[in-house]
Amino acid sequence: MIISVASGKGGTGKTTIASSFIKIAHDHIAVDCDVEAANLYILLDPLVRKTENFIGGAKATLTGDCINCEKCEELCRFEAISDSAVSIKFDKLKCESCGVCAYVCPTGAIELIPEEQGKFFISDTSFCPFIHAKLNPGAENSGLLVTKIRNISEDIAHKKNKKVIIIDGAPGIGCPVIASLNGVDFALIVTEPTITAINDFKKVYEVACFFNVKSLVCINKFDINTDNTSIIEKFCFSKGIEVLDRIPYDEDVPRYLAEKKFIVDNLESPASKEIRNLWNKIEKVLYCE
Repeated sequence: MIISVASGKGGTGKTTIASSFIKIAHDHIAVDCDVEAANLYILLDPLVRKTENFIGGAKATLTGDCINCEKCEELCRFEAISDSAVSIKFDKLKCESCGVCAYVCPTGAIELIPEEQGKFFISDTSFCPFIHAKLNPGAENSGLLVTKIRNISEDIAHKKNKKVIIIDGAPGIGCPVIASLNGVDFALIVTEPTITAINDFKKVYEVACFFNVKSLVCINKFDINTDNTSIIEKFCFSKGIEVLDRIPYDEDVPRYLAEKKFIVDNLESPASKEIRNLWNKIEKVLYCE
């Protein structure tokens, strides 16, 4: 069974809840699909067993003799090519790999060459195997990298006979979110009672619906605005979405995170109690056979 912890926006507490699940679950594998701003590894403190380069999209590269005809510069709509005294130059951050420059080059001096765009890691933690990755700043194909580490995690889960894969998804609704939701059994959407979070929650719910993924909802910091919490609950009721839990605002949460501690280890914490209660509900679904 695969559960992806998602959120429409950053800062709702998605990674805090996902890391808590990873800490208290059993027979599982953890995956961090937030490859553009990975931070789950900070808390899990993994021992990296294997590192591999991620070869993503191709970039225009000058591989032959340039006659400086400037045709490629003229036709590049992304302004990724500039002229110099001897030959053209490429700005790889602007290059969108469309291939027009290679197509119009009269001497065949330009090629689209795949390049390293990040790394992915297979690691061990005190709790479970952990698959994670880092996309290079400005690099593309985040969705492809997420798909790569998800496939690796599923292979490992089968080989090691693990029952559950817990995914810490990326915030938003972009490519890494789509790749982290496609094909999972459940999406736990973590939201908070703010206007921005409500709007983005509805968007990520639509993404989950598109892939026919059953959505479950957790309202974090529900007591900072009970009126907005009611708006979320009414929306969920109208869509038939189950609100599994409401977690109160707890000042111990950021303090524990700053000290690289799991909030669920604080048995007196109100947030900890509700996160454990939330996991108890989800556990019954994930481990049923």
